[in-house]
Amino acid sequence: MTMLRDPSAKYSAFPQVPLTNREWPGRTITKAPIWLSTDLRDGNQSLIDPMDAEKKTRFFDLLVKSGFKEIEVGFPASGATDFDYIQNLVRTGRIADDVTPQVLTQSRADLIRTSFDSLAGAKTAIVHVYNAVSPAWRRIVFGMEMAEIKAIAIEGARQLRDNAARLPQTNWRFEYSPETFSTAELDFSLECCEAVMDILAPTAENPIILNLPATVEAATANIYADQIEYFGKNLPNRDAAIISLHTHNDRGTGVAAAELGLLAGADRVEGCLFGNGERTGNTCLVTIALNMYTQGVDPQLDFSNIDEVIATVEYCNQLPVHPRHPYGGELVYTAFSGSHQDAIKKGFAARERQNDEKWEVPYLPIDPADLGRSYEAVIRVNSQSGKGGVAWVLEQDKGLKLPKKMQASFSHVVQAVADETSRELGADDIWQAFERTYLGTEGQRFQLVDWSETHSGPDRIFAGKLTIDGAMRSVSGRGNGLMSSVIAALAESGGPLMDIVDYSEHAIGQGSNVQAAAYVECRTAGGKSLFGCGLDTDVATASVRAILSAANGA
Repeated sequence: MTMLRDPSAKYSAFPQVPLTNREWPGRTITKAPIWLSTDLRDGNQSLIDPMDAEKKTRFFDLLVKSGFKEIEVGFPASGATDFDYIQNLVRTGRIADDVTPQVLTQSRADLIRTSFDSLAGAKTAIVHVYNAVSPAWRRIVFGMEMAEIKAIAIEGARQLRDNAARLPQTNWRFEYSPETFSTAELDFSLECCEAVMDILAPTAENPIILNLPATVEAATANIYADQIEYFGKNLPNRDAAIISLHTHNDRGTGVAAAELGLLAGADRVEGCLFGNGERTGNTCLVTIALNMYTQGVDPQLDFSNIDEVIATVEYCNQLPVHPRHPYGGELVYTAFSGSHQDAIKKGFAARERQNDEKWEVPYLPIDPADLGRSYEAVIRVNSQSGKGGVAWVLEQDKGLKLPKKMQASFSHVVQAVADETSRELGADDIWQAFERTYLGTEGQRFQLVDWSETHSGPDRIFAGKLTIDGAMRSVSGRGNGLMSSVIAALAESGGPLMDIVDYSEHAIGQGSNVQAAAYVECRTAGGKSLFGCGLDTDVATASVRAILSAANGA
């Protein structure tokens, strides 16, 4: 089989929603929604090897630490493993008073009763009942008409009411999902939800949660937003309902659908950390929360140590977080491209000069430090990298601030090493290349042993002991400054004829005992540019070493 050249013969475009005067496109997300993590249920059901009690407990503790106040802890009617785990959470007092556990069940009397029993003794709990309502499920899966599907929803609501009365020591809250909402007729979903509300009689003080899942993402995110806005505008007694979103990622836009659903009037978002879930997954709660954060909105969730969150999720799920996953991936704050590296380097330099905390660094929508990431991995070097990336690594790792022209010159050295090794170069690789090029002694013509300086009128006289071509020699030179006198001494000793084009220096670190770094650009009589670097606790000695470094480059 091959892809059809006329896919319309097999697939139909999703219909538009009959929504006039839609309001969501002009809105902005200004506050955090109610969050529900379904990692322990929906996420767990999607794993090749479901979590055991130890992993579930570790994950539960992470969710609480991250700030989740509503957590779907399992599907207790699925078997003893989930039931016993949930009962143990309740019995051991592990659920804090400000955290509400939730369980999911199909709309069947025996399954609903089991679900209530699993949470018996909890201070507050949510029981979530669902039944599928869309045409494909009615026709293909159940062989039922609309009235029969609606009757299932009504019976589920009665079971919720009666089981809550059976166990009055718990403050029971109710959630209902017209499952497959995204592919169902909107008016029929409304009809089922209204019927459930008639049985449970929610109020603004004790609202029902109506979850509107994109069970299968079947249209663009704007269509889902239209569905949510239409539903909210046509639901009687809207103030007695919390509208919740549960988006899947079949089309790759689960996050966008949830965000647009919030703009369309929803109050709550269900999903998983890093988007684990059946098929292509659920919406990623980390991404939505940090998207809000980058817009200046407090998401009411704490991912200050994103690596700890990732480590726990990967351990419990036995699934890796993709290196390019938004905010959490290993490489999402990393630039290999030379132009990207240069822009990021300039962005950090600009931050050191600005007078406020506003974040504006090219290519970085969020400060990695806010999530516990260091700046060391922001720029990494391979064969695609440029001078800015190499300079950044040296500055971050060794405190060296290379002049711009020297950056360009040294980047060619690093490029050659990257091409030769065909791999990413680490900070040690770059430092070794820098040492060989500018600071090393092996194979270099000129090596400093000792030196002194005297004055003769306006001139300065350099007297030094150098190893030249392996032999110890005493040299001297006269000039109008220290560096020019060193150049004169080299010229009289068989070294290259050079002029100084540029010189700069800076301290490495702070304090009274820091090293000085000196950089020099020289030009030979033939017009060749030579660069040198010298390091020493004495700045004058560092400048002498920089001149010798440049001469060795000839």
